Amino acid sequence: MNTSVIRRECIAIGNLILLTALAMLMAMLWIWHARELIWTWPGEWRVLAASLCALAWCGFVVLVGWRRRAISTESHADVPEQAGAVTLLAYASQTGFAAELARQTAQSLQLASTRVRLCELGQLDGSMLAAAERVLFIVSTTGEGDAPDAVASFVRQTMARPMDLSRLHFGLLALGDSDYADFCGFGRRLEHWLRACGAQAWFDPVYVDNGDPSALRHWQHHLSLLTGTLDMPDWQRPHYRCWQVVERRHMNPGSLGEACFHVALHSLEGEVTWQAGDLVEIGPQHATDDVMRWLEQTGLDGQTLVVSDDGEIRFSDLLARSHLPDPAEVAGISTQRVADGLQPLPHREYSIASVPEDGAIHLLVRQMRREDGQLGLGSAWLTVHAALGADIAVRIRSNTQFHVPDDDRPMILIGNGTGMAGLRALLKARIAAGHRRNWLLFGERQPEHDYYYRDEIERWQAGGMIERLDLAWSRAAPERVYVQDRLRESASSLRAWVDAGAAIYVCGSLAGMAPGVEAVLVDVFGADTVERLRTEGRYRRDVY
Repeated sequence: MNTSVIRRECIAIGNLILLTALAMLMAMLWIWHARELIWTWPGEWRVLAASLCALAWCGFVVLVGWRRRAISTESHADVPEQAGAVTLLAYASQTGFAAELARQTAQSLQLASTRVRLCELGQLDGSMLAAAERVLFIVSTTGEGDAPDAVASFVRQTMARPMDLSRLHFGLLALGDSDYADFCGFGRRLEHWLRACGAQAWFDPVYVDNGDPSALRHWQHHLSLLTGTLDMPDWQRPHYRCWQVVERRHMNPGSLGEACFHVALHSLEGEVTWQAGDLVEIGPQHATDDVMRWLEQTGLDGQTLVVSDDGEIRFSDLLARSHLPDPAEVAGISTQRVADGLQPLPHREYSIASVPEDGAIHLLVRQMRREDGQLGLGSAWLTVHAALGADIAVRIRSNTQFHVPDDDRPMILIGNGTGMAGLRALLKARIAAGHRRNWLLFGERQPEHDYYYRDEIERWQAGGMIERLDLAWSRAAPERVYVQDRLRESASSLRAWVDAGAAIYVCGSLAGMAPGVEAVLVDVFGADTVERLRTEGRYRRDVY
């Protein structure tokens, strides 16, 4: 339920109760002072007065009940749909799991002050989709790639033909079981149909294998970015392992953009492996000074040992990785009771910029700023507050959709900004395998400041490990040039590489770069060919 709605309605009901109580008090005082006069009234007048008081009270009760029902209704499917204001959340469930995830998604969105209309996919038709602008789909696959039974009519009547959905932006969570040959088959067919109808994806589909918690956290990550609510709580906490900060280097001093840092993490719990293209989930923490300031405001002792989900822990350590409540809300409450009510900070995701042979996880982290100018929680923790040697909570998440091909086919790697992290890992894996047909297209602001890992890339190019390199600098000349512009200029080479079997991997910004690159691909090859490349796994993205 939207917290702003709850707050507004509670205030309204509270005011109504207060006014009613004052009115009743005044009536009782008047009755007390006029009691001798009232007893002189005829009997029927006294009955009428009592009846009017009873009716007034019943009316008040009905009004409060109606307002409570209105609050409940507003948080579910009967929200009055206003243009651009409501996100349609459609689910297709066979066993109930997709429906449960849809309800959790709706709650998360409502906490982020996003209005949601929740419904079964089978209740929609073509005209309803054509009129929609914002839709999130959560769909299961049953049997060998089939749609759930409840959406059979939607598949037969609506998905059987193309339609104009060019106004629609969508996100897709597809549930399946990789033991079946057609993994997430219905979700993939739905995605392909939506794209063929002109719908635009907010982000790439999230495929969930047997309820994989890490994939569900990735879905929540997209919800956070979609709503701009980076403090959206995790549905389930990651099981972190302990790593240590062993290196941090400012990569772009003097840049027109925010500071960007190379951060290296070393495992403290033995050897750990991953593949190029994988991601990490980081458990951020507050700065020590912020925790100490909160403790001073509350008068609580940070050295007190409290019991948490992870066992006995020092209170200040638990505070560091939890949302800090308003000091006024915990006045007079014991330390353990405060600890019991703390909510953990949500995780942050980053592309891994290294391979296991490097001996450490490398990250490329740009500092993010909130509206008030303060650093974002995750980037502040990794680039400022965590000292060298500090422990970092880390969980590696497999990102199978972005792993390098098994063969030596040519690869076109396209990205901008911190997307260089994912591209660097892919290049390292390709070079280690002896695959030299690599074409890198990268864009940033200024070559003298924002050319991340320049020495390494130029060494690879000089050694023939990168066959072609195209760079785009948007602030190096009066005319701004972006990576999609470099791709369009190289249309003939792009065709030749794709005709030779090349795979296209895109990593970086979802706003601007990724849709710009896709527009070029559609212009060069046509929408059908781009969709075929996507289906064949030759067009893959890790964008955010």
